[in-house]
Amino acid sequence: MYFLLFCILGTGAWESALTNTLSPGDRIVSFLIGQFSLLWIDQQQRLKFNVDVVESEWGQGANLDVLAEKLAADRTHTIKAICIVHNETATGVTNNLATVRKLLDHYGHPALLLVDGVSSICALDFRMDEWGVDVALTGSQKALSLPTGIGIVCASPKALEATKTAKSVRVFFDWNDYLKFYKLGTFWPYTPSIQLLYGLRAALDLIFEEGLDNIIERHSRLGKATRLAVEAWGLKNCTQKEEWFSDTVTAVLVPPYIDSSEIVKRGWKRYNLSLGLGLNKVAGKVFRIGHLGNLNELQLLGCLAGVEMILKDVGYPVKLGSGVAAASAYLQNNIPMIPSRI
Repeated sequence: MYFLLFCILGTGAWESALTNTLSPGDRIVSFLIGQFSLLWIDQQQRLKFNVDVVESEWGQGANLDVLAEKLAADRTHTIKAICIVHNETATGVTNNLATVRKLLDHYGHPALLLVDGVSSICALDFRMDEWGVDVALTGSQKALSLPTGIGIVCASPKALEATKTAKSVRVFFDWNDYLKFYKLGTFWPYTPSIQLLYGLRAALDLIFEEGLDNIIERHSRLGKATRLAVEAWGLKNCTQKEEWFSDTVTAVLVPPYIDSSEIVKRGWKRYNLSLGLGLNKVAGKVFRIGHLGNLNELQLLGCLAGVEMILKDVGYPVKLGSGVAAASAYLQNNIPMIPSRI
């Protein structure tokens, strides 16, 4: 059985996952593929773990060939955990967790599998049991469509067992405190964010009403439609291979004569449209279109129309309506009837 606990934001969920299952000096294999995986690695290093970083070019997924080599060579099982971001928001890259699990099983390796699912859980296909994920974490502000403020952590029995020997210092994030209060029936060892918990209840009601399979299919449509629009604009996806395309966020590369931050600023100041900035290595080079959470196809089309106007404003020779037409043609042929209204 798994259990849920709530902490402050995704960063707190990261720390909770690490400190409850590992001890300082433990070897971790962690994949650096973008800004958020970079920040998690920085946290791992500051918590005094021995972090074995596998770095890929931004726009590529985790290098699982290198992981296979490391697992094959680690006959004494010095690797205690694999840390991976399922969906790297900065570049729009989704990693293949099923392959990670297959590699661990193939080499009979007992390392824990810790997964950042902040921008994937409740939007992308995520199979905690089937993929043998030991700790999965997400945040309230992404697919759950709530304000920022809640980090949600789910742990496997194997992860719970690891807490008995983990020597990392932890106080607010100590799972044992939460488990103790669960058994007492009070569920929370500290002052909870009541309003956000009520919001979470409402968000889960919406998820149950639509159905998780339908939600995953909707995000697949939104991702495909956005990529078709980008292609129609004559622009490129930051993600370099189709196998890594994200269905929750698309990072769009701009020509070198355009500063992508100007696209984001113009969208906000003129059209009241919120787009994502390029971060760190891709700052000024990409802007990001988020298409996750409580978002439908017609709302996405409005966003794409806004992006076209912004591109025109900043001097990119886009044909107005081109991306919207490409996305609309795809969606018109793929949106199903609403089951409750048939």
